Amino acid sequence: MSPTDPDGEATGRSRVAADAAARGLAVEIIPRPAAGSLAEAAALIGVEPSDIVKSLVVKRSDGTFLFALVPGGRSISWPKLRSAVGVNKLQLPKPDAALAATGYERGTITPLGSTTPWPVFVDETVAGRRVALGAGEHGYSMFVEADALISALDATVADISVPE
Repeated sequence: MSPTDPDGEATGRSRVAADAAARGLAVEIIPRPAAGSLAEAAALIGVEPSDIVKSLVVKRSDGTFLFALVPGGRSISWPKLRSAVGVNKLQLPKPDAALAATGYERGTITPLGSTTPWPVFVDETVAGRRVALGAGEHGYSMFVEADALISALDATVADISVPE
């Protein structure tokens, strides 16, 4: 039985697990205590900060969205991402718009189980590694082989980040 919240709705992590299973993608979802920093979060789950991948939802000027996956210690390079996407304008949406676009609150966002399957752009430094991502709800992390995730999501791999 999938985990549900008190209202009987599927939890974020159960949506992630169901989507991963439907794609034939092996993921490991683990409980994770709250962390005050990237370094603290990495230490709590036993990885390097660069092994934690941030899933950012980005709004296009036409009102559609995309996911940008960037490793810890790096941030989106807006010129590089705009070039990869082929648009002139992108922005981070307000938290309520990100929630409406994905079904996930900031800090839990992941392309897996998103209420809308937006296109995914993955920074090239993520490829070839086992990484941790948000798992759809606070207090959980997901481990996955990046190359399998990229393939399962039909993601575009490009140079889209710069060091923080």
